[in-house]
Amino acid sequence: MIEPIWGEPIMTRQDDLQAGEVDLRRRQICAAMLLAAAAPLAGAQEQVPDQAQDQAPAEPAWRCIDFDWADATRQRTVPARLYWPAHSAGPVSLLVFSHGIGGSREGYSYLGRHWAAQGAASLHVQHVGSDKALWFGNPFGMVGRLQAAAQEREALHRVQDLRFALDRVLDPAVFAPGEQIDRHRIVAAGHSYGANTSLLAVGARVQRGGRWLDVHEPRFSAAVLISAPPFYGERDLAAILGSVAVPTLHVTATQDVIQIPGYHSGVDDRIAVFDAVADPRKMLVVFTGGSHSMFTDRAGTGGWSLNPQVKSATKALALAFLRRSFDGDAVSLQRWGLEWQPIVARVVGVLG
Repeated sequence: MIEPIWGEPIMTRQDDLQAGEVDLRRRQICAAMLLAAAAPLAGAQEQVPDQAQDQAPAEPAWRCIDFDWADATRQRTVPARLYWPAHSAGPVSLLVFSHGIGGSREGYSYLGRHWAAQGAASLHVQHVGSDKALWFGNPFGMVGRLQAAAQEREALHRVQDLRFALDRVLDPAVFAPGEQIDRHRIVAAGHSYGANTSLLAVGARVQRGGRWLDVHEPRFSAAVLISAPPFYGERDLAAILGSVAVPTLHVTATQDVIQIPGYHSGVDDRIAVFDAVADPRKMLVVFTGGSHSMFTDRAGTGGWSLNPQVKSATKALALAFLRRSFDGDAVSLQRWGLEWQPIVARVVGVLG
């Protein structure tokens, strides 16, 4: 097993794939293990929502816009997909979402569609150094690609991707409706490796060569962290996360497990991340059962009945938590707790 400096161990996110590609990619991963032991709005590609999949009304409550940006300073492309409320009059909250290793801007669409339908924009950023391209090409080179994706350089690039994409979507010359975005309600969000990326963006830091590496983006005023792994190789989580000073929502499940030969990371690691955040404005929700990949767009993983329930609960929970954090709205979280109590194993923090 190759041990990365940041985030989860590699070879753990093959579950973060589109369902139709899972079998092929699993074969590629097995082969590798065995054999190797910036465009303006006018140029954006606007997508028609899949009403059958989303069960949207005849007049969609959201629209989907793809951007293919390029950061000339880093010579790095930054693709992104924006879910934007169809009838926004402003101000609009914005969640900036970071995918897990091997993911893409197309992923976690159930979150983006729901949040936008409820009036909160969702910008899904694709990290080209750790995205779905890892699963393609020569399977003999997959281990090397995964190794590079898990290293410190890419971890820092991912935070810079979020910052660059945020700069672009807030620029009216790039996206005119971006003027409606409420600068006081910009939220970092992510799953797995993306949760680690979000934590770095809201103030987590590590020490290298006797100095702190700090890539804090002060425009983020809260974070939604789904299945956050430990900062691998780092023992003092309190030192890493003690500087996080925004409200944080932590979401996991009792069977949220990353397991490969020689490595095991379970729900206790997600809880340890929660415990290490010093800011008291935090909440932990642990669902009963499930899986690590249940929070992706994949159907069935974690249980055919539980999977859609957890998705529905998670997308609603995030907005209820943000209403509590930004508006002092206790009622939304109270109602959420009553509705979803049957599938919740543990809650730390106040529902109300």
